[in-house]
Amino acid sequence: MKIAIDSWVLASRFRYQGTYVYAQSLIAEFAKVARTRPEIEFCLFTSPNNSHDAASIEPAKGFELTRAPLLAHDRLWRLGGASRAAAQAKADLMFAPTVSMLPMGSVPLVCTIHDVTPVTMPSHSRKVTLLQRSLLWCAARLARKIITDSECSRNDLINLYRLPESRISVVYLGYDKATFNDAAPDPGVQKSLLEKLSLEKPYILHHGVIQPRKNLKRLIEAYRLLLSRNHNLDFDLVLAGALGWEYEEVLAAARNGAGRTGRVVFPGTLNGPDLAVLIKGASLVVMPSLYEGFCLPMVEAMACGVPVIAANASCLPEISGGVLKYFSPYSIEEMAACMEQALEDDELRQKLAREGKKRAASFDWATCAAKTVAIFEESGRP
Repeated sequence: MKIAIDSWVLASRFRYQGTYVYAQSLIAEFAKVARTRPEIEFCLFTSPNNSHDAASIEPAKGFELTRAPLLAHDRLWRLGGASRAAAQAKADLMFAPTVSMLPMGSVPLVCTIHDVTPVTMPSHSRKVTLLQRSLLWCAARLARKIITDSECSRNDLINLYRLPESRISVVYLGYDKATFNDAAPDPGVQKSLLEKLSLEKPYILHHGVIQPRKNLKRLIEAYRLLLSRNHNLDFDLVLAGALGWEYEEVLAAARNGAGRTGRVVFPGTLNGPDLAVLIKGASLVVMPSLYEGFCLPMVEAMACGVPVIAANASCLPEISGGVLKYFSPYSIEEMAACMEQALEDDELRQKLAREGKKRAASFDWATCAAKTVAIFEESGRP
């Protein structure tokens, strides 16, 4: 059985985003599968364009790299080019790690639909949202099998597109356990990073692409409310991650009141090791998202043994196993109160760290890959 992999999401512009990490991690596991299961072959498309990260992946036995010139032409690739390349590679199945292409031709598609944000919480221009919704509809309707990240997203897909339950499989993601763990960071490395980021006092942390559904404007407002009513607390708020889209309100909220009630720091994108060091040094990690498909940043923070609190929205209670402290993402007052309790109650902090770490350990990329390959095998049967 030969499985072609759409590498569109590995374009360098997506580096460190959740779907990029998902594709990159699964591809690494697929290469291991190919070494032990000779009946399964993988074919990863690469582009002549040097800005595409698929070219940096090493081929191996049972895992080949195939040059696909159309991958350098975004629109052509997404609107038929990927399917054509799969047919030319004589693949039995095509795997798209995210909603990126219009399924066409004779090669059946298995697609991971991480969430339905283009429908439930659009935040791009009308033109971009229309394209996202069209591709999402096509993937939901035309893919032979759909993989999604959580029961929450599965229910959304069923309700939105009236799909049969048998076509959708939930496969939880993994995380990089070698990087995100409870091992103490090197003191010299940590000191150097904090100096580089101008962090001199304790801090509250959120990490992830800065975009509307992350709900960071309300987080900033809750942080300011927290400091204004409890003068014993003196923390910076660190919002690590790339500026994604529709982030102007977040930057404006950070400027509003700056110098009077707390400091909001934007370190930008950090590589995995630096991000892990930053997480491990945090007094508290807050995940206030309005909607998520899985929320890998939450799992990474839990794995580092740091106290984490989260919104009671979408999949966050499901993925965290109900072991965290939760708040309404729409209530600034409730968010601030939850933060205050998590910062001042030592017993609660220890419980959040202990139970969060235990829950995070259940997520694993090898398990994710094994379940995904099983779905490929089931989907490839006549």
